[in-house]
Amino acid sequence: MMTQPDDPQAPRRSSVPMDESTGSSPAVDPEVDPPVDPPVDPEVDPAVDPAVNATVESEADPVADPAVASAADPTHRSPAPGTSVATAAAPTARIARERRAHRRETIRTEAAAIRRRSFTVGMWARRAPVWMWPALLIITAIGGVLRLFNLDFPHRLIFDETYYVKDAFSVFKFGYERSWPENADESFNAGDPSVIESTPEYVVHPPLGKWIIGAGVHLFGADDSFGWRFSVAIVGTLTIFLMGFIAWKMFRSAFFACVAAGLLSIDGEHFVHSRTSLLDIVLMAFVLLAFAFIVADREFVTKRLATWAKPPPQEADPPAEAVAASTAQDARPSPQQHRLSSQHHLPSRRDARLSRRKDLTNFGPRLGVRPWLIAAGISLGLAMGVKWSGLYALAAFGILVVVWDVHSRHRAGVVHPWLGMLIRDSIPAFLKTVPVAFLAYLITWTGWIRSNDAWDRQWAAENTGWWQALPDWLQWLPSLAHYHYTAYLFHVGLESEHPYMSNPWGWIVQWRPTSFYYESPEHGSMGCAVDHCSSAITSVGNPVIWGLAPIALLIALVAWIVRRDVRAGAILAGIAATWLPWFAYQERTIFTFYTIVMVPFVVLALTYCLTLLWGRAPTDPKRSAADSSHHAPTPRAPKFTGRATRIPWPLFGRRMAVGLILVAAIMAFAYFWPIYTGEVIPFDAWNDRMWNTTWR
Repeated sequence: MMTQPDDPQAPRRSSVPMDESTGSSPAVDPEVDPPVDPPVDPEVDPAVDPAVNATVESEADPVADPAVASAADPTHRSPAPGTSVATAAAPTARIARERRAHRRETIRTEAAAIRRRSFTVGMWARRAPVWMWPALLIITAIGGVLRLFNLDFPHRLIFDETYYVKDAFSVFKFGYERSWPENADESFNAGDPSVIESTPEYVVHPPLGKWIIGAGVHLFGADDSFGWRFSVAIVGTLTIFLMGFIAWKMFRSAFFACVAAGLLSIDGEHFVHSRTSLLDIVLMAFVLLAFAFIVADREFVTKRLATWAKPPPQEADPPAEAVAASTAQDARPSPQQHRLSSQHHLPSRRDARLSRRKDLTNFGPRLGVRPWLIAAGISLGLAMGVKWSGLYALAAFGILVVVWDVHSRHRAGVVHPWLGMLIRDSIPAFLKTVPVAFLAYLITWTGWIRSNDAWDRQWAAENTGWWQALPDWLQWLPSLAHYHYTAYLFHVGLESEHPYMSNPWGWIVQWRPTSFYYESPEHGSMGCAVDHCSSAITSVGNPVIWGLAPIALLIALVAWIVRRDVRAGAILAGIAATWLPWFAYQERTIFTFYTIVMVPFVVLALTYCLTLLWGRAPTDPKRSAADSSHHAPTPRAPKFTGRATRIPWPLFGRRMAVGLILVAAIMAFAYFWPIYTGEVIPFDAWNDRMWNTTWR
């Protein structure tokens, strides 16, 4: 039971020395002699150690110690013989717990107030230099030219193009996939797709990726191999610019935004997939687009919280003790307030304003519409519309949004960031991502829904069940659900052997890359000038990028755990979404080329580490002025003309290391160019590029 303001104060032991001349304590001026708390030993802090708390409370409150209570108050009655000491001390223990809770809440509120006063937009306020966007466009244009160069070679379907290009032609023409005869590739390569049959084909991937590939086929014609691969080349080119945009948002460095875009453009996996009509480059593009929207949403949220944390003019934060006390316990109204409220039946305006202010301080503001989060949900739904593995990105990015919201609220000075996220953000953020994503995914099946002859389209009409109660215009829904069920069974049961199947453990070092195309022309064939030649297209990553990838991921992990760098955590979330789920299917027939969806996050991890290695030049104007006034000798260091700054030799060496890594990556891309593009080279030259025996 809490002590009321009208209750008499219990006698306390005084720690103030008595004045021997007057027999009373000396007067204390609070302005001159403020009360000083004694040093607290964390080993015996009563607010932390419950075992010690009972002793401290018994010293501080006579009620806790019957002997002391009897000496201090002659009217105090000892507990009855049948009453236990624990029963008598129960109210005191409850008071002690309330005091500890009040103290913790006070500390938490004061710390939040400090964070709130120091919270700013930070790096999000920095604007990109004017030259960055033209530089990114130039890098993107160069990457596009390299991808479109000789794109029509080879003039035949390679690897899984035999499925996706023909299905893309069918989807774009009929709205769904139709079946093909046994030797349809020969007719299709010759430019004759008329051999397609009228019966539906059973496929296990959603249709959106095939719609995008089919746009290029429709634009250039089914007889043009350039058109087969045109759409994926454009998609791959656009992701180069998108990578630079994301790197700028995360690192706020125009130079490293260009570095990230350049590294993506010269990665072997990205380059080969941009020239081969598979679904995975389209999946990667939508996943990367969703990540870009989430980063943009983080900028939106940070600016929103910074506006909230900024105190209005001529208004200060309420005292921390007042906020903590109102949060830790329900304050009982005074008799005057009780009479006032009983007369008017409404709380005073001041009380309502303080209550709203306390609520905002404890949980933070609502974040509004958050359009970038809605856009991210749409992108993730489109990613699932290409391949179901986009669902992993939806789950991982959803967790990322939650953790990032909590972190932002904590930095902005919210007292209870987790509760604030749950109360303010959890349901709105969920509705803006998950339902939106599934609605976008459902829209990708429009062609199948509108058709009458697609695979399983009439399953609900041909089978009886609960769905017969649905209206006719909704009969497609159980048919689509059954289609998904059979496709899921196919995916989880796929265990057929393949010479290029690989294990996810080796993906991070490109242990077993996938060969998309290989020919062994003899002398005089295909331009071969020696006895034996090779023409290969191998989906192997840039050795410099992927050789440093494991180190980059470890550094990002340490930075996230030790430095609590949310940028490293966001990159790791992307890696987790695109790599970790495959460890659950190690026995399945899976391939290293699935890592194309990982490539952007590997590049971001490497770029992040390069920013750490690059460092910052020391700038201290006051020290420079002091050194010049004392005629201090100028240190020996390389001087950069135009900036009038000298960089210390250790920092200069680190930046030279960054430059060497970038040069090595460019040279590696040029060296592996023949096996990225199918160029005819001597067999020995091809063999020299097989740096690992598992690459053959």
